[in-house]
Amino acid sequence: MLIKPGEVFSLWKLVGECTPKKGYKEGLMIGREEDAQSGIGGGMCQFSNLIHWMVLHTPFGIVEHHHHDGVDMFPDFGRKVPFGTGTSIVYNYLDYRFRNTTDKTYQLITYTDDEYLYGELRSTEHQDFKYRIKVEDEFFSKENGTVYRNSKIYKRTIDRASGNDVEKQLIKTNHAKVLYDTSNLEIIEM
Repeated sequence: MLIKPGEVFSLWKLVGECTPKKGYKEGLMIGREEDAQSGIGGGMCQFSNLIHWMVLHTPFGIVEHHHHDGVDMFPDFGRKVPFGTGTSIVYNYLDYRFRNTTDKTYQLITYTDDEYLYGELRSTEHQDFKYRIKVEDEFFSKENGTVYRNSKIYKRTIDRASGNDVEKQLIKTNHAKVLYDTSNLEIIEM
């Protein structure tokens, strides 16, 4: 799909409701009580996570974004993307939307193979900046008997020509209840 200058992308406008008739199957969802559930279209947040990760590497403006960051449900096994940079979506309630704030047209491409979901965000012109998303100050704390994951996530804007940092922006502060076995973690008592 093409995203022209000034246009707003909406995940739910693109996808619509996930129904069995449209071919959607049962998958993992996070329920209202922040617990793991199964439901039709479960796993769609992985699609919005991919798009959000690509958007974080552009100058686009995020219009609507919801985290499911109140809980850390899975330990870091081969994690490639910092915890807390994901998205939470619920049809007709929580959307993922961004605006193309540039004067360039971009093309969003996604596809799958038997194992992975892939994505590309292409532009009609070269970008002057590149972006790095980095987690800092990450630690686990124990507060009133409950373990929490804490961190700060920054977006660095780097000038491609000089390689110099132009901006460092705090985009997320995490304080999430850990729901898995924490016996092998280094935990700070608070």
